[in-house]
Amino acid sequence: MADHATPNLPARDFEATSRFYGALGFTESWRDLSWMILRRGALTLEFFPYPDLDPATSSFGSCLRLDDMPAFYAICVAAGITEQPKGKPRLNPPRREPSGLDIAYMIDPDGSLIRLIQNP
Repeated sequence: MADHATPNLPARDFEATSRFYGALGFTESWRDLSWMILRRGALTLEFFPYPDLDPATSSFGSCLRLDDMPAFYAICVAAGITEQPKGKPRLNPPRREPSGLDIAYMIDPDGSLIRLIQNP
């Protein structure tokens, strides 16, 4: 296995988090009372319980670097995540950033910022 890193994100409720990300194609590869791992192809997200998290003040986040970010964004839209300036969950549409990268933004139900970055 190649070296890799996986983001660790909070979940107020593992079942609700699994359903949300399951609609985006992630499946559970591990869950017990203290940890949950979701996978979608080469993407891995790990979650820890945080039942008292206030999503409005969450500062957690991660980047998903994707070979086909527009296709993944379309999956998010098809799953019912709406483009809106406020609320959770939500999407902000892809745009070319000053860095030269195409990036879209998703806020999950627990307030984590997930950057969807098109691989160059």
